[in-house]
Amino acid sequence: MKPASPYGALLDATPAKHSEIAVLGSSTHYWEYGSADADTVLVLVHGFRGDHHGLEAVCAHLRGIRIVSPDLPGFGESEPLTGHVHDIEGYALWLDAFVGQLGLSGRAYILGHSFGSIVVAAALARGLTTPQLILVNPIAAPALSGPNGVLSKITLWFYQAARALPLAIGAPLLSNWLVVRVMSLAMVKTRNPELRRWVHQQHHAHFSSYANRDSLLEAFEASIGSDVSMFAESITVPTLLIGARNDPISPVPAQERLHTLFADSQLEIFDNVGHLIHYERPREAAELIVSFLGAGTVAEPHS
Repeated sequence: MKPASPYGALLDATPAKHSEIAVLGSSTHYWEYGSADADTVLVLVHGFRGDHHGLEAVCAHLRGIRIVSPDLPGFGESEPLTGHVHDIEGYALWLDAFVGQLGLSGRAYILGHSFGSIVVAAALARGLTTPQLILVNPIAAPALSGPNGVLSKITLWFYQAARALPLAIGAPLLSNWLVVRVMSLAMVKTRNPELRRWVHQQHHAHFSSYANRDSLLEAFEASIGSDVSMFAESITVPTLLIGARNDPISPVPAQERLHTLFADSQLEIFDNVGHLIHYERPREAAELIVSFLGAGTVAEPHS
């Protein structure tokens, strides 16, 4: 039996509107939560191999804010980029164009999670404007040279091998149940058995919703070849960094160093959670978001 979402009742109270728009020659699918007339607009950018579902638990806890949550090109229901590589520059160009086509340039607040934090930071560094920036589980240091450098290289070899193999072998390998479960087990930190089961179910349901092997490998190479620290010094807007004490991808010293690179930043570190703040601690994240933006409210449980 599929485990029920612990945030389902809250999400049911703020149903999403699904839309589609052409960006840079390919189709981008996005979901909107909250009132379309809200003064505050927050654009969300999800992490690697995920889609908009990954940030729904955070959306479920926010009220009084219009939330726009797209699937990144090549993930979820969005088509791959046309005429652009799925590297950080390509994703940053896409985000700038997406925000602009919705008429939100300069007024939408931007939030990036994990890989999305790199995309957002790069977009701001190249000219995207926003009043304030929020990065959740930001990638604070280079993956290939950090404490998990060897693991990142092994993972890269795995992706390269899966792309080189015949399609009938390589494609199933990338979405293999055991591969997804090992990743999920490495990330999840909660000891709540129901929440753990739900997190694993979310990864199995959405971790393999990518367009093709080529765009996936390009995106993975982008995720390990760049980090937020490369762009932080170019970002001058007030920035909220929401990190985690047990994040296996961004150790606390790297998060603290990243904090010093921004002109105006606030660092909040959650204890007893790792790289899945958006799944395991969405209410606390929502509380920080509302406080930082000075807008919206946090939904009451089961409202």
